[in-house]
Amino acid sequence: MLDATGRVRADAAEELDIRSEGAVLRGRLVLPQGRPRAALVLHGATGAPAGYYRAFADWAAAERDLAVLTYDYRDFGASQRRPMRASRATLADWGRFDQAAALAELARRFPDTPLWVLGHSVGGLWLGWHPAMVRVERAITLGAGLTHVSDHPPRYRWKARLFWSPPVRALARTAGYLPGRLVGLGADLPRGVYEDWRRWCLTPGWHLSDVGRTLPLPDPARVTARLRTIAVADDDLVPPEAVWRARALYPEAEKEQKVLRPADFGLARIGHIPPFARRNAALWPAILD
Repeated sequence: MLDATGRVRADAAEELDIRSEGAVLRGRLVLPQGRPRAALVLHGATGAPAGYYRAFADWAAAERDLAVLTYDYRDFGASQRRPMRASRATLADWGRFDQAAALAELARRFPDTPLWVLGHSVGGLWLGWHPAMVRVERAITLGAGLTHVSDHPPRYRWKARLFWSPPVRALARTAGYLPGRLVGLGADLPRGVYEDWRRWCLTPGWHLSDVGRTLPLPDPARVTARLRTIAVADDDLVPPEAVWRARALYPEAEKEQKVLRPADFGLARIGHIPPFARRNAALWPAILD
């Protein structure tokens, strides 16, 4: 499955296009050596390109016998097909349409294989909008919370308020997109994605504040999977209390919860985005097993 350098063999991975409500997403499907025991789609965090999850996906295929689909949201990462300033994408588009399309593609390709979902951050907050969730047997969310800016610990709260401040919003309006590298995010974002993200982080209830207005009602009855909700003890962006709050999104699921603590894995720090970095591979069995 893996070659001598620790990378997945070229013949075990497939690049593919996924059609999603007026957009085409670029994805990558990696297969285990034998028959997969389950097929997993990984819905990524805001601002984290699919390539970031590649090492984790390869490990899950090689070591846990999973077929793993990773992909980029519309107008982002490998799915960016036009200048960012021309994008009309929103964070709601990413959650409602793109995540649903990726799961549907996985369901189409694996009609007789158990389906799993792994949602990192925003990737774990939209499952009730995805019709194919009715087929999912296991769902895992990591750092997925209904976070208000007041939830951040004081050491991080000032950074969050700066990120949502009028000058940064004006920068996004002037540029036509959010220049992520200028504001410490690391990746550029479509302006509509930033606007949704900003509004929800400054409003109690996060995206639920738009349900019945600009967002249709989700269907929680779709999510009957065994659901593992994972929080990271030192996650300043989405603290554990915000993660536990999001459990109410899925009342029909069979729930368990877990906290990842750095000391338990011999790490000095984990944080919000880093759990899927290769250097933190010690965490990966605790996420999936």
